[in-house]
Amino acid sequence: MAMTSLSKIGREIGNAVQQIGNKKGGGWYGPFMAAASRAIVDRIPLVDLVLEIRDARIPFSSEFEQLRNYPFSSRRILVLNKMDLVSHSQLQEWMNYFNQRNCISFGVNSHNRDNVKEFLNFLQARVRELKKTDHPSHTITVMLVGVPNVGKSALVKSLHHIGRISAAEKGKLKHVTVNPQPGETKDINSFKVTGFFPCNALSTPEKIITSLCLVLFSATILKYIASHPNIYVLDTPGILPPEIHDIEVCSKLALTADTQCRFFFLLNAGAIRDSFVGVKKLAEFFLAILNSSDEYKKWAKFSTYENDRSNLQHNVEHSTGSELEKKQKRRYPSDHTQDFIVQKVRQTLFEVTSCFGGNVEKEEDMVRLIDLQFKALKEVFQVPVDLSEDPKTKVASKLLNLYRTGRLGHYTLDPVPRRTSN
Repeated sequence: MAMTSLSKIGREIGNAVQQIGNKKGGGWYGPFMAAASRAIVDRIPLVDLVLEIRDARIPFSSEFEQLRNYPFSSRRILVLNKMDLVSHSQLQEWMNYFNQRNCISFGVNSHNRDNVKEFLNFLQARVRELKKTDHPSHTITVMLVGVPNVGKSALVKSLHHIGRISAAEKGKLKHVTVNPQPGETKDINSFKVTGFFPCNALSTPEKIITSLCLVLFSATILKYIASHPNIYVLDTPGILPPEIHDIEVCSKLALTADTQCRFFFLLNAGAIRDSFVGVKKLAEFFLAILNSSDEYKKWAKFSTYENDRSNLQHNVEHSTGSELEKKQKRRYPSDHTQDFIVQKVRQTLFEVTSCFGGNVEKEEDMVRLIDLQFKALKEVFQVPVDLSEDPKTKVASKLLNLYRTGRLGHYTLDPVPRRTSN
């Protein structure tokens, strides 16, 4: 990989993020995050299981710092979420790494029903093991923790949905919903993902009742589901440390952040926002990663004219005139998420990158290639020149969205640490 020019862009982003974070009142660690951090640390000893959710693209950089003082054990599970955004082999390498360090890990895609169901079964098996040892209670509490943007709330909702379906099939479903604000984690939220809980007689241990009463308020969602064993899940706001000293961690958190989401922190809305660095610089960082990898070579099939012609011929032969007309009408060139636009983006990036004659290990050549790619993508995204917004910013926003949603390949930004010989 061309680490020289790539590392330089990453360092620029990391330094910019670090400087913002060090500003009092201007970074991400405001009073809301500080209060939430204290509340989580206070409640860790009160729950039975802790699920640390990390982003599978950055298994090291998305570490939850508040858990560093807690050793890995059977009561702590490391969940690598967004596994659909990385290759299976890279995910397996990281899971092997954690397992070798006696850390229970599990890869999950919170938007895949079968995968979430598999994870829920795994979680229930862990709960049954707990009940065999030293947990006589009929109720288990699980707390989800992690940095912002790793998909904690999405995973909780999926677990609840799968558990609710299972309970409904058994005819034991009971639930109560207290008007939540969608899209935000405003406090430590409680979901019953599986297990029956009589509404008139809570049978949780006293410590759990106390914990729930302290943290639940009007934004809380409380749902009861009938099955066994009983499991409560506590969702928590994403927490970053007050300072991040590693600039590479800063740059990777910035690149993988999705600032379209809304977060609990009203003053510091989000984790590391795109505005800290600028979408153009972040898009350049992604293109540098792409240009330094072999991922773009997988898109060679999109570049041949014969392939385009055969696909067109196939569509014509298997579609009536009216069907073909409807398909063409459903195409919106301004919507960059459509399949035909994404395919065109892949084709363009492959052709521009593979035809480039420079050496991407050299900084000036990498910058030149990225500039060529931006110009070509401007045509693909059909960005008008008379926009009040900078056209390059528009291109960068669309490109970042495709990367962050996995439409432009699979990337694990954190390499697995190598073993050092004694």
